[in-house]
Amino acid sequence: MRAVALVALVIVCLESTAAGAEPAAPYTEHEARFLKNVRQVTRGFVKAGEGYFSPDGKTIIYQAVSKSYPFYQIYTQPLSGGSPRLVSTGRGRTTCAYFHPSGEKILFASSHLDPHLARTEAEERRRLEELRRSGRRERYRWVFDPHMDIFEARPDGSHLRRLTTAAGYDAEGAYGPGGEWIAFCSTRDGDPDIYVMRADGTGVRQVTNAPGYDGGPFISPDGQWIVFRSDRKKEGYLQLYVVSFDGKREFQLTDDQGVNWGPYWHPREPWIIWSGADHSNPKRRPNYDLWMMPYRVRNGRFEVGRRVRVTDHPAADVLPVFSPDGKYLMWTSTRSPDRSSQLFLGEFTLPQPQFD
Repeated sequence: MRAVALVALVIVCLESTAAGAEPAAPYTEHEARFLKNVRQVTRGFVKAGEGYFSPDGKTIIYQAVSKSYPFYQIYTQPLSGGSPRLVSTGRGRTTCAYFHPSGEKILFASSHLDPHLARTEAEERRRLEELRRSGRRERYRWVFDPHMDIFEARPDGSHLRRLTTAAGYDAEGAYGPGGEWIAFCSTRDGDPDIYVMRADGTGVRQVTNAPGYDGGPFISPDGQWIVFRSDRKKEGYLQLYVVSFDGKREFQLTDDQGVNWGPYWHPREPWIIWSGADHSNPKRRPNYDLWMMPYRVRNGRFEVGRRVRVTDHPAADVLPVFSPDGKYLMWTSTRSPDRSSQLFLGEFTLPQPQFD
């Protein structure tokens, strides 16, 4: 299974130290137009990120690496305060957790059924120890673990049930707006493509079939479109696309010398938010910031308007998501005091859409 070539380009520095106390979370004058009352919501982890809201907006689910285990595990946490709760099995790689719209189930991907898990864990511990001894900082990396499958469970982690059984990597899943469908990424046909399946794991259907990586899919609030990222045009350089739910119409949304990834729909207004960085100058270290663009569908065509830059902090800002009411933005950032990757939350104001 090929490792993700784009990880060398997605420059998110991660330090192997635990987060400190909650900071004042300084943000720039530019992003203050869109964000206020920004605060850090995860701490005590080596790193944490990719968080999503529960349907009532009171709880978040996310992945984090603890001091005692080398791989991400899945946690839930009330936003009103309280301790993180482990809801994955505690072993294997995990990623991409999501709440069912009913709030009665969660899904996440996990490799805890890896038949050689003890060896996999030992190899990762050795790698991390070598990295620590070298004094180097680790850059963002991800591997398509062939033992990764999608599971559902109750919000407390009980009643775990496997939804995918095909050979290869199955992950990056999210429920659609009604909870009847899940969009996900799979390598079952040889390379990573977008698939959908019913919430019980049946009715699997392939939606994209292009060379390279198609991943990170989310179904639109009206259930008609799927937004995703792909490096099909140039390996390692992610661009954003949408495809109709039936797979018959596809449109490219970004086309530049950057890396654009982590797209997410606003739940109530026609906007897409994502993280991007300019990689056109190989001698310049790019920084990841959050961007938005409005969209509209006219005569069956998906059109986007002018981009709006949301953040311009010197730290990396990635994987943005909105609360169900659209009033809050949560994202992963290295603006924590120790520069570790953690989740941040702020009140959000939408810009005015503009189309050329």
